[in-house]
Amino acid sequence: MKIAISTDAGFVSAHFGRCPSFTIAEIGEGKILKVEEINNPGHQPAFLPNFLAECGAKYIICGGMGRRAEALFAEKEIIPIVGVTGKVTEVIEKFVQGKLEAGESSCKPGAGKGYGLEKEECDHSEEDTHLH
Repeated sequence: MKIAISTDAGFVSAHFGRCPSFTIAEIGEGKILKVEEINNPGHQPAFLPNFLAECGAKYIICGGMGRRAEALFAEKEIIPIVGVTGKVTEVIEKFVQGKLEAGESSCKPGAGKGYGLEKEECDHSEEDTHLH
C-alpha cells in the first residue's frame, strides 16, 4: 500500500495542492518498504487526485484540503487524512503504527486558490506552511 504526504521542507504541508512536493511511502507487512519524494506537478482541476492515483496512493495526508478536493479523491478511492502536522518521517511512522490522528483541516472550504479561480487565501499564514 502507498500513502502520499503533502511535503514542504520535510514537514507536512498545510495545503495539499500548494505543496512543493509529495512524499510517497510504500508500506507492507507493518513496515516502511520505500520512501520517495516527487515534485508537485501542478495544481489544476482534478489533476492531483488522478496523478496520485497513478502513483498508487491509497491515502493522502496533509494539513488542509477543501471539500471539492476531498470529493475528487473519494472518486479515485483515495482517503484524505487532514489536519496532520509535523515531520514527514514521524508521520509515516505513526501511520505504520496505527497512531496517526487526523485533525481539523487548516483550510476553510472554498477559501483556497485553485481550479483557475482567484479567491482568498487559505486560513493559514505563509509562515505556517508546514505547521511544525
